[in-house]
Order: sequence, then structure tokens, then C-alpha cells
Amino acid sequence: MAGNSQRRNRRNPGSKKGASVGTGGHSRKALQGKGPTPPASARKGHIKQRQANAAVKREMDAKSRAGMRRAGAGGRGGRGGAGSAELVFGRNSVVEALRGDVPATALYVQQFIDTDDRTREALQAATERGVPLMEAPRVQLDNMTGNMNHQGLVLQVPPYEYAHPDDLIADAADNNEDALIIALDGVTDSRNLGAVVRSAAAFGAHGVVIPERRAAGMTAGAWKTSSGAAARLPVARATNLTRTLESYQKAGLMVVGLAADGEAEIGDLELLAGPVVIVAGSEGKGLSRLVAETCDMRVRIPMSGLTESLNAGVAAGIVLYEAARLRAAARD
Repeated sequence: MAGNSQRRNRRNPGSKKGASVGTGGHSRKALQGKGPTPPASARKGHIKQRQANAAVKREMDAKSRAGMRRAGAGGRGGRGGAGSAELVFGRNSVVEALRGDVPATALYVQQFIDTDDRTREALQAATERGVPLMEAPRVQLDNMTGNMNHQGLVLQVPPYEYAHPDDLIADAADNNEDALIIALDGVTDSRNLGAVVRSAAAFGAHGVVIPERRAAGMTAGAWKTSSGAAARLPVARATNLTRTLESYQKAGLMVVGLAADGEAEIGDLELLAGPVVIVAGSEGKGLSRLVAETCDMRVRIPMSGLTESLNAGVAAGIVLYEAARLRAAARD
């Protein structure tokens, strides 16, 4: 009978009779704490987290709608916006964008982020520039970036406000200067665009014109490459580049295309001292057929022959220097 009682006690530890059987220590880890309880906004499925995610989404949607309203309001009278906000993510990319004075509307920081030197620099730079800091749960940053590796930092860049092509002529007239404009035909590398903007600002051009389609736009990469020049020099978007060049011709500007097989050399082009549009094509393909046919003249940059072509940024810089030299000589 005693044996039966012990067996019953083993099967039923809650019995009042006899001692219950212990774990033997094999469940000791189950008794250890799991650390501090995260706040409700960081707990998956909690109503506080859903509310936080919804608030961030509403803010993103509101800023996107505001960008679209600016795009619809833009026109001949001033700079118009286009597109939606751009996101730069990843610690190195965010730090470089902030160093390059890329405009930003918010810096999203993941809750409970593991800070390092890049994170601290990003937070300090954003604070010094007055960029709002937005704390967000990781799931929200994952949704914003399409589950890309954001490393806990997401920088929101507002849509660039493009000028109208006619604004560039108006700016030159307001300054009593002959218009000097750079047009890009089929340049798809944003870094090339940024380099052209930087050179155009350095040599006194009145603006850059780019096509609306199949061409690089003023992204964060272009802003960074321009080294701040994009904040001083207008960039215009043309719905149809050929028609825009024709309208410039009617306004009295000469249209000069850069081509490896051009009929004249850049050093012999005295007309750069007057109102002119310089058109640079993409590396490799060069000018498109319609744009080349629209040009009043096609010119080439003499080279040793070891290099077949120059990218748009380098070519535009050479021609802009020559234009600045001729204009300075004409003023003297």
C-alpha cells in the first residue's frame, strides 16, 4: 500500500500526501529573467505599436500629398515640384547625405538602436541642421524601405522643385547677361548630373535642363555630387527636350551639341561668348538623332585618341570653362 501511495504522489505532485518530485535542476534556465519588458509600442501586435505605426504612416502620407500638391502648383512663374519624397537609408549613406547638405525633412531612427560612431554623427548632424528626429519601431522602417538593410537609419529627402525651362532665360535677362544654359540628353547617372550642376554653377551658367523621362533626376546622389551647388543653380525639366531647344532658338539662343564627330573644335567656337545652349549627350550613345538634328552646330573636344569619349560631367566642365573665358575676354 505504501508503494502505491508513493506512485500516486509522483503522478499527482499537488497531492497533500507526501513530498512532490522535483525537477532535478534541469529546468533552472526557465526560472531566469528575460530582461526588462519592452514598452508597449515595441511589442508586436500590441495596440500601442499599431497606433505608433499608423501615426508614422499618416505622417508619411501627408508629406507625400504635400509634395504632390507642390508638383501640381509648379509652373512658369517659379520652381515646381515633381515626384514623391526619396528615402536614403543605411548608416554610411545617411551620414554622407547629411555631410553633403542634402535637404531632408526627417531622420527616422529605430527604437533601441545600437549606436556607433556613424549613428552618433548622423544624429548630431541632423540636430545641428534642425532636421526632425522621428523614433520608429523596426517594423515601420522595414515597411518604409521594402525590407532593405536600413541599419536603423532612414533619411527622408523632399522632392526636388524643378524650374521651368523658360525661367532660365528670364534669370539671364534679369541680370542683363547672355544666357548660358546646359542641356543633358539621355544622361542617366545622377552623379553625372550632380557634376554638371556643380560645373555650371562654378562657371556662371544660368541653369541646367534635363528631360522629364529616361534621364537622371535630382536625387540625393545628385545633390551630394553637386556639393551644394544644387541649392544655388536652377535645374529645369523639359517635357520634350527637342521642342525646348527649338523654343530657345526662337528666343535667340544658339544650340551647340557636343559630339565626337562634330564639324568644329571647341577652341574655335566664338559664339560661346553669346547666348547659347550647350547640349551634352550620354557617354557611349551621345546625342539622340532628333536632338542632334536640332542643334545649330555640333562641336568636338580635341583629345589624344587614347580616350574615345568623355562623360557628360567632364565634357560640360571643359566647354563651360571655355565659355567663361570668352565671356570674360569680351567684358574686358
